[in-house]
Amino acid sequence: MDDLVRRKRVAFGAYAEPLQKKEKIKSNTFKIALVASDCLLLGLQPVLVHLSKNKSGKFSFNPISVNLMTEIFKVVFALTVLLFLGTGRPGPPMYRSVRSFIADARHNWLLAVPAGLYAINNYLKFAMQLYFRPTTTKMLSNLKIFTIAILMRTVMHRRFNIIQYEALFLLVAGITINQLQSCGKGGEQIPGGSLLPAVLCVLGSVTVPSAASVYNEKGLKKHMDTSVHLQNFFLYFYGMCFNLLGALGVCLYQQRSFGSIFEHQSKVTLMLVVNNALQGILSSFFYKFADTILKKYSSTIATIFTAMMSWAMFGHQLTMNFLIGVSIVFVSMHQFFTFGDKGAGPPGDKAHVAGRPTGMVYSPSMDHIRVSDENGVAVVAGEEEDKALLLPM
Repeated sequence: MDDLVRRKRVAFGAYAEPLQKKEKIKSNTFKIALVASDCLLLGLQPVLVHLSKNKSGKFSFNPISVNLMTEIFKVVFALTVLLFLGTGRPGPPMYRSVRSFIADARHNWLLAVPAGLYAINNYLKFAMQLYFRPTTTKMLSNLKIFTIAILMRTVMHRRFNIIQYEALFLLVAGITINQLQSCGKGGEQIPGGSLLPAVLCVLGSVTVPSAASVYNEKGLKKHMDTSVHLQNFFLYFYGMCFNLLGALGVCLYQQRSFGSIFEHQSKVTLMLVVNNALQGILSSFFYKFADTILKKYSSTIATIFTAMMSWAMFGHQLTMNFLIGVSIVFVSMHQFFTFGDKGAGPPGDKAHVAGRPTGMVYSPSMDHIRVSDENGVAVVAGEEEDKALLLPM
């Protein structure tokens, strides 16, 4: 029996090795395409924001309407995709059966958490502008990188080694150096008596979007067998509901009609809505098939791409700070993805026995999170499939 198991293991290994190489190449190509698309969309966003301002440098439209229109666009897009590709599960689709809709909504209830957090973050962005300059807001947002790492360690049980933590520190340092020149001019003027609200805004702007990203990844990966398009629909549906409630609340507070927030829209505004919506859709694929850390590095590269576009289109100067910061960012990226913890866990660990790495290095799934088999024994998700391949026939 042992000899039969050994021969099957060798035979399966010889068969699986070329397949794993092909899958790795396909996976890396997909992630490169994700990063390139993300850089393009994120790079276009500040350009569209700049073009959408009026002659006085302000917005003629209400930014709240852009958030709501973005979520509506994403809901329509996700529903259209489901109509063509299906929900990916047996039974009547959720758009034809109220019972199926409720069942799918309960199955994907965890996605309501990031949807609500994203909606809160939309309003925190405006609140930050009341207390800080945009450049200072960017500087403070760099702290999200550390917050994301902590949340991924606690919520997603992701392990980072010391070199990866150093790489994240270099990432923050590189971004900060790039922003030092613009943020170092003059002191920050906080309105008198508003120190506590300003501190709360900083804490919220750092923790809320970080938690939204991490819980978005967890919600999408918790059910890897569920279609990402179906998950996207409910993520955007919940987001649309939260943003609608927020817009109605603002209208009641300002004593204005709901339709008035959609005034003074332009073609550039609609392009901004489409761009923001595509960014959100692309982010779901990052969190489903890659991870939050890769998304953060992608966003940083997009910032570099934006600076290059601003230099080419608007004549903005590329400073020495920019060049030094870019160099540090690329060193950080190489360090994080090259020297990740790729070894097996400690002896006695289930992952060590299975020969599976415990460190989530690059676009991991939820395999590292322990589940219980039918006998109540804690195993690594996916380990039972490996055992089944070695069973005698």
